[in-house]
Amino acid sequence: MPSPADDLSRIASWCRDQRHQDAQLADLRRLVEQESPSDDKELLDATAGLLEELLAERLGPPSRTVRHRNPDLGDVIEAEYAGAPGALVTVVGHYDTVWPAGTLAGWPFTVDGGRAGGPGVFDMKAGLAQGIWALRALRELGLPRPTVRFVFNGDEETGSVTSRPYIERATGDANATLVLEPGGEWGVKAGRKGVGIFTVTATGIEAHAGLDPTKGASAIHGLSDVIQQLTAAADLSRGTTVNVGRISGGTARNVAAGEASCLIDLRVSTQAETDRMDRVLAGLHATDPRVAIAVEGHWSRPPMHPDAAGGRLFAVADEVAAHLRAPLAQLHVGGGSDANFVAALGRPVLCGMGATGDGAHARHEHVLLDDVPDRTALTAGTLLRLAGA
Repeated sequence: MPSPADDLSRIASWCRDQRHQDAQLADLRRLVEQESPSDDKELLDATAGLLEELLAERLGPPSRTVRHRNPDLGDVIEAEYAGAPGALVTVVGHYDTVWPAGTLAGWPFTVDGGRAGGPGVFDMKAGLAQGIWALRALRELGLPRPTVRFVFNGDEETGSVTSRPYIERATGDANATLVLEPGGEWGVKAGRKGVGIFTVTATGIEAHAGLDPTKGASAIHGLSDVIQQLTAAADLSRGTTVNVGRISGGTARNVAAGEASCLIDLRVSTQAETDRMDRVLAGLHATDPRVAIAVEGHWSRPPMHPDAAGGRLFAVADEVAAHLRAPLAQLHVGGGSDANFVAALGRPVLCGMGATGDGAHARHEHVLLDDVPDRTALTAGTLLRLAGA
């Protein structure tokens, strides 16, 4: 009778089979070549449809499926494949990307020197393909598997505002949750920062900059005061960062601006820093009292910290990883993900089960193809263990 170690060896061999690698790469190409910017409903719907096709092609019809429709943002797909009684694992991934429609025309999907590149390939379409193929490996090999509930959402890059309730509900009765975000080297992400998304608007008084310089109160000058206050509040020693991502405002060179605004990204490692930055936001002010400052936005994700439940789940994946290659690294990163929501509820979750590569949200975004088979096997082996095998 095959031992548990033998089963992991069979999974690794199956995932490393060149035929399976080629087919998985073809699926990845299809996903990347279907653009899916977070703000394009038509393209998001097409991508959700493609994922439903890939699930059916690679795994057959789900035992339960529902597509939660959204009139403006990406739909949430839930597709469940029945497995061992009493064992349920939710597998989460997002299909939206930061890349605008038309990016593919100047930056097509390419494979070169062991790397696959293209918009969204690393964050996180390779992970989506890996999750599907991990379950396929178990099914093809006839190995035990838990019931797997895939949850694919199309608004993660904008904060998962509409999909968060579905993710929280879909993980409530699960024994564990695996999130297919990119990994790092041979590791998974045990800690993530909390994320705040805010817009700061300054409202001043328009006036001719030459004829009536004292009558005007520049919103742009006031916004500059605010930006300096925000950046001064950043504290790398506490894990708190501030980024001003975009500034807009004013009407002409010789007009004191009546309005100006900026988009702010905040990252924090602790709840104490969340509270401190809330106080900073509440106290923002312009030097000129005639300029009014307004802040809109929210904390889209709480900080994610390792806990006992997550530690037990990590031990399961680590045992699998050690057999496949080497023990896993526990990574702590500044980016947030949908795993933050799950961890905040005290539920066991592992993030970063997806691809190895680099360049998320950058033009050098790529996946290391030599790592794809082992990363797929890591997810498959973890599912095997969570089925009680």
